[in-house]
Amino acid sequence: MADLKKPTSENPNSIIPVHPAIEIYMRSLVGKTDDPVLLAMEELARQKNFPIVNRLVGIFLETQAIMVGAKRIFEFGSGYGYSAYWFARAVGSDGQVICSDGKLENKTRAEQFLTSADLWERITFNVGMAQDVFAQTDGVFDICYNDVDKGGYPEVWRMARERIRPGGLYIADNVLWHGRVAAEVYTDIELGWTEAIVEHNRLIFDDPDFDAFINPTRDGVLVARRKND
Repeated sequence: MADLKKPTSENPNSIIPVHPAIEIYMRSLVGKTDDPVLLAMEELARQKNFPIVNRLVGIFLETQAIMVGAKRIFEFGSGYGYSAYWFARAVGSDGQVICSDGKLENKTRAEQFLTSADLWERITFNVGMAQDVFAQTDGVFDICYNDVDKGGYPEVWRMARERIRPGGLYIADNVLWHGRVAAEVYTDIELGWTEAIVEHNRLIFDDPDFDAFINPTRDGVLVARRKND
């Protein structure tokens, strides 16, 4: 059997950042939920093979938002609101999560789910290209969260970095891209996406105005904190 943690020419896309047994253990620590909305969102992802961040990353996002006292969050790419569920819990009743997604059906589903969770009043959901929505939205943010098509990652970073308050966070999902960022040989889903993520990650870690770290859970979550002026 090939080493699942070592990329090879025969098995170029098989790097597993965190061993599945460790993922199972971490999941056991957070316990079960009886929230029917969350369970329904996760079941829909399973049925549709929709790439939500999953429970461990969702809890991580909520914790990060609480830690910095986030009240205003912008999401580049929101799907049907799974990550927004966690951010909306964190910002509280006086907070705002600005969502963006290119599909109206995702907004419709998000409204149904998040209304049922009593979180919709904290959401502003825009249908359209995330970068366009962001350009049309004024102000600075406590958190900018990036989960768009991976080829757009460097562009989103360049747009977002100046509009994050000192002490605020830039968070990006899928920054390990199923291990392709570390593999010598890989097959991309879309041409150039791995290269775009590699560029994105290097831009952030080379930026003197931010402290950055990658949490390898699931597909890798990058967190970069803007340094205080």
